[in-house]
Amino acid sequence: MTTSGSGDDVVKRRADAHPNFFPAEAAGLAWLADGGARTARVIEVDRDHIRLERIPSARPTREAAEEFGRMLARTHAAGARGFGCPPDGIDGTIFIGNRTMTSTIHASWGEFYAAERVLPYLRVAVDVGTVTADEAALVERACAIVASGVVDPAGGADRIHGDLWTGNVLWSPDGVVLIDPAAHGGHRETDLAMLALFGCPFLTAIHAGYRDGGVLDDGWEERTPLHQLHPLAVHAAGHGRSYGESLATAAAETVRLLG
Repeated sequence: MTTSGSGDDVVKRRADAHPNFFPAEAAGLAWLADGGARTARVIEVDRDHIRLERIPSARPTREAAEEFGRMLARTHAAGARGFGCPPDGIDGTIFIGNRTMTSTIHASWGEFYAAERVLPYLRVAVDVGTVTADEAALVERACAIVASGVVDPAGGADRIHGDLWTGNVLWSPDGVVLIDPAAHGGHRETDLAMLALFGCPFLTAIHAGYRDGGVLDDGWEERTPLHQLHPLAVHAAGHGRSYGESLATAAAETVRLLG
């Protein structure tokens, strides 16, 4: 994929893109914005490219972080049709980075998370040698516990960004702007766990703002490793052995917490 643009826009191009690749990004940005998030405006989208507004940068501040937390809570609360559903306007394949994701809807979050967001990437990681057989068995054990429904949320699906690492959180003069979503119906704690995975400026202020604008169930911080199984499995599938080790550690923490 190539990136270019002028002072006012950014253009991403990929000649061999899946037909849903750029449309899913555009739909995800619109869906999150409809839920209350501030997202990069889509100027143009087609099968092989997307043109977005360029976001001016600013230094992160505690005030902007707190407002981002409130914004994220509103967006999650906007809800989704079901666990695993794609953004409105897209059917079929969606994406996290360059990797495909399913949009199969499940009634149970735990069943969805294990079957659609962890195990497919674990299998790839095993095949490429970044996860050992013993580690894979541990991840599968964690997934079986999660799939049992023991940590299913009481409410319905949340409207989540799905790839909310710090690189997709842009600090602008007008506050945080979100880019590059893997948006779907999921669990709010997954977005918060992704923010924690690679670090984010003023993370505690984001949490404080979130609690002002939304609800976090007791014990949510302890469940962070569980919600990091998905991004760690994705990274283990394509970014090396260290992520396989981190995935196994998160699985062990999940088993310890829930098993």
